Amino acid sequence: MQHPVQHPRINIVQGEFHVSGDPHLSITTLLGSCVAACISDPVAQVGGMNHFLLPGEEAASPLLARHGVHLMELLINGLLSRGAARHRLEAKLFGGARTMQGLSDIGGANGRFAQEFLKREGIAVTGGSLGGETGRRIQFWPGSGRVRQKLVRAVVEPRRAEPVFPTAGELELF
Repeated sequence: MQHPVQHPRINIVQGEFHVSGDPHLSITTLLGSCVAACISDPVAQVGGMNHFLLPGEEAASPLLARHGVHLMELLINGLLSRGAARHRLEAKLFGGARTMQGLSDIGGANGRFAQEFLKREGIAVTGGSLGGETGRRIQFWPGSGRVRQKLVRAVVEPRRAEPVFPTAGELELF
């Protein structure tokens, strides 16, 4: 009996990013109010994903590594260093849910930041899913730009452990 081939998978959490051109690798993350940008160059067949907690300010902060402004720059520079061309970059944005009613809408602020940042940088947003009240499990294949989203309930964004996710809905973008 043949066993199915297990392709490599990397999970990222708040404050992390990963760039690859491996056609078999997928990058995963779990999002609530955080946002992940999945950016790829379809010609160079390289892509990457980040996961940020706060939009971020230009001023330095102890949380800088978790700020969108820092992680977006790291992701774009990582792609360019692997042969991507800025004018060919395509982005898909996920997350930004309002997970706690009655509190400030940090998810909405994260989503707006990501859209405005990419617009300023001249990077086309070609898809994604922002907002709502539901968490998301994202799986991204950086070599092809393909993304799968599964909606999940009661998300607590992980810091290091690989969580178990109930399936509530599914969306796949190519």
